[in-house]
Amino acid sequence: MTKEGHGLDKQAVYDQLKNLENQLQQTLSQFTDLQAELTQVFEQNAELEIENQHLRDLLRELQKSLPEDPQTPQGLSKSRQILEKLYEEGFHVCREFYGTRRKQDEECAFCLEVIYRDQ
Repeated sequence: MTKEGHGLDKQAVYDQLKNLENQLQQTLSQFTDLQAELTQVFEQNAELEIENQHLRDLLRELQKSLPEDPQTPQGLSKSRQILEKLYEEGFHVCREFYGTRRKQDEECAFCLEVIYRDQ
């Protein structure tokens, strides 16, 4: 091999190493982003599990405290009373947003329709 040929080989190897380094940095960056997103998903999942358990506990308490009559004086069935109570506690009871918190206790026409339709 000539000295010139050797120089080209070294440059090619250096360029390959530089390209590989860039690829590794991009892969590491993607990995870090994905890891952060996954952590956020796990945290959100844990919060939802806690919220879900809270709703189950609240539902059990409400079922114990409501009268056994199928219809109450205000005309709501026991199941609708439970939905009404959950709604009053700040949760959506409509199909679209069921179980999520109502932001700043804003009213939801969908929830009100579920609770009070045919009344």
